[in-house]
Amino acid sequence: MFPTQFTSASFTWERKKLGEIGSVSMNKRIFKDETSTIGEIPFYKIGTFGGKADAFITRKKYEEYKKKYPYPQKGNLLISASGSIGRIIEYNGEEAYYQDSNIVWLDHDNTILDVFLKPTYEIIKWDGIEGTTIKRLYNKNILNTVIYKPTIDEQRKIGKLFIILNNTIQLHEDYLQLLYDFRSFLLQKMFSINDTFPNLRFKQFNDKWKYKKLGEVADIVSGGTPDTTKHDYWNGSINWYTPAEVGNKIFVSDSQRKITNIGLENSSAKILPVGTVLFTSRAGIGKTAILKEKGSTNQGFQSIVPKQKFLDSYFIFSMSNILKKYGESHGAGSTFLEISGKELAKARISLPSITEQKNISKVLFKLDTIITLQKQEIDNLKKLKQFLLQNMFI
Repeated sequence: MFPTQFTSASFTWERKKLGEIGSVSMNKRIFKDETSTIGEIPFYKIGTFGGKADAFITRKKYEEYKKKYPYPQKGNLLISASGSIGRIIEYNGEEAYYQDSNIVWLDHDNTILDVFLKPTYEIIKWDGIEGTTIKRLYNKNILNTVIYKPTIDEQRKIGKLFIILNNTIQLHEDYLQLLYDFRSFLLQKMFSINDTFPNLRFKQFNDKWKYKKLGEVADIVSGGTPDTTKHDYWNGSINWYTPAEVGNKIFVSDSQRKITNIGLENSSAKILPVGTVLFTSRAGIGKTAILKEKGSTNQGFQSIVPKQKFLDSYFIFSMSNILKKYGESHGAGSTFLEISGKELAKARISLPSITEQKNISKVLFKLDTIITLQKQEIDNLKKLKQFLLQNMFI
């Protein structure tokens, strides 16, 4: 058998059970009374595997156990045998100890390379647990699992490809985090929250910001749902949004369901103009998006319709975290938290002139556009990786 795009390769891939090329190893058991909350050597339990250790062992015990008992070599792939079954962390040589039987690795011969095993593990189907409710990966499951391996030279080349791809994805994710951090910095510095002068602003602006109630600079409009049993109320041309469609995008212009003018006339639903900031007002208060085309919403929203002379849509959208905190602290309800339009209208916000608002919005919009493009680039790289995993391996 050959992977899809290597049908002209010179060598077939060899079918092997993992038990034929290695054995399962694990660290010697560490008991609870042998750990402490502070110490010299991090001890990773299944709950902290891949994260930050909350337990430690002494260096003396670490050195003793590392010398006497199995311990991973640099490059070995640690496998979670419970919890998130099959999660893989590469051991990079750091001083650490791992919970026995819950975190294991394959101690293998020289016919397989860890750089090839790593992408293999990402698509592997562990023997005996597919389609079951088993919450444990036993040694026999690992050892009976079948893989296909090419020559060492091909393993090395495939492994190198995925190292490059994984590093590229990580670099893009690190850059995305920097963009998020920079955006957070700008929001803290460019918005006046507890006083009337922000810490960072354009040179041409020096006027004090003024406190206003949200209801003074915007109309707050509640949503509504037309009767779902009336067919002539639905399948129209007017976008009708639910909270599930808001929160992952800056702008929305299309909805899963659409209402008709008849449905609009016979319900509490209202037409909202372009530029309206949709604000979820029930469970998950504070998810926001800007209407790119006119539309309507269900009752899970208190939508903000800016008065154009006083409030810029993107400016108030960028204040969503402030409004979210207000909604969570001023909401009410016995079944679930909800903020009314009347209460949201009382939210006190600090505002500059509309001209300064638009200048701030322009900067944030450009930054948000870069963030969106960066997220798309990461998604594309991950799709490429998934494609390669599905087509380069048997």
